[in-house]
Amino acid sequence: MAYETIIGLETHIQLNTETKIFCSCKADSWNEPPNTNICPVCSGLPGVLPVLNKAAVEKAVLLAAAMHAEIRSLSFFDRKNYFYPDLPKGYQISQYDQSLAHGGYLEVPMPDGYVRRVGIHKLHIEEDAGKTKNEKGRRLIDFNRCGVPLIEMVTGPDLRSADEAAQYLIRLRQLLRWLGISEADMEKGHLRCDDNVSIRPVGADYFNPKTEIKNVNSIDAVRQAISA
Repeated sequence: MAYETIIGLETHIQLNTETKIFCSCKADSWNEPPNTNICPVCSGLPGVLPVLNKAAVEKAVLLAAAMHAEIRSLSFFDRKNYFYPDLPKGYQISQYDQSLAHGGYLEVPMPDGYVRRVGIHKLHIEEDAGKTKNEKGRRLIDFNRCGVPLIEMVTGPDLRSADEAAQYLIRLRQLLRWLGISEADMEKGHLRCDDNVSIRPVGADYFNPKTEIKNVNSIDAVRQAISA
């Protein structure tokens, strides 16, 4: 029996705004010393209230329009509760039921000459977490990235090979840079990817349980992870 690979991608796109999504701290997690671009809001101190960054919303709407998505006139933020050392609030401000946009597609030309239309399930805005690293037996935390604005974009299960997934990311990266909303530098974490992979018999119209491969940070790594 012949099988086919079913792939969907979740991409996390760091927006190139000057300030963070819910406070006035600089959205620079690379060029400043650790834990200098932080304030009571993004470091999760009690009693503070977030103020939404208009530029982050505008950039997200621009991407949604470029994806031919349906932009909701009313959307909400939600708390995604989980505990990581680099998430000082104990929750992430994200969107769930009423995301900014849904539907849409990206047409991806393939080297073999055909075009794969990749559907977009939903597109929403959220905040990034901090960064951790191990150094000399200690685990160090840098909160500079906390609160940097992200777009999470989820595709449908429309890709059929590792090469198609790679071409989708290449096309998306080109679009993000052309729109001017993200540097899309995967080495710096501006564009990160989770791969959802399953298999089914060729011609079947159902989906089997999927495996999620998280935090894949290069196009070559996406190819390798899906092909492994």
